[in-house]
Amino acid sequence: MQLLTFSIAGEPYAIEARLVIEVLPLVPARPLPQVPDYVLGIFTYRGDLVPLVDLGRRLGSGPPLQRLSTRVIVVEFRPDTAAPAAAAPPVRLGLVAENVIAIRGAGEAEASLPPLQLAAAPYLGRVLRLGGGTVQLIEVAKLLPADLLAGLCPAASPRLEGQR
Repeated sequence: MQLLTFSIAGEPYAIEARLVIEVLPLVPARPLPQVPDYVLGIFTYRGDLVPLVDLGRRLGSGPPLQRLSTRVIVVEFRPDTAAPAAAAPPVRLGLVAENVIAIRGAGEAEASLPPLQLAAAPYLGRVLRLGGGTVQLIEVAKLLPADLLAGLCPAASPRLEGQR
């Protein structure tokens, strides 16, 4: 597995590289009312409206510094639903992170700890020891609560029998 690494408040994190569509310079977002502060709003990506999530605020570290290395990581994933994976349409999110650094192989890991299993932070995955340091994996599909994801990305909500 390949990992895209980045920083949040000076700490290293990573997401699976297979989920990454593109890394963009920081883009402005249109704010949305009544959403958590970590949802910066929506932005236009290749003609589609995509929610923009501030990873620093989501992780409780505060907003990222406005640096040249602050980027938007556009990811695409299939949400966790009861529907078969092939039936669930993919969802796109923009993730704001600092120091989007490099792609590294998880096979380089010397050791790992299992996911933390925190109810308040289901998106925190394994901790890997890579090259003398540690990196925390982020489970992208678990970043937003299901009801918020369904509101921001209606295609992500499971269809009930009989609805079209």
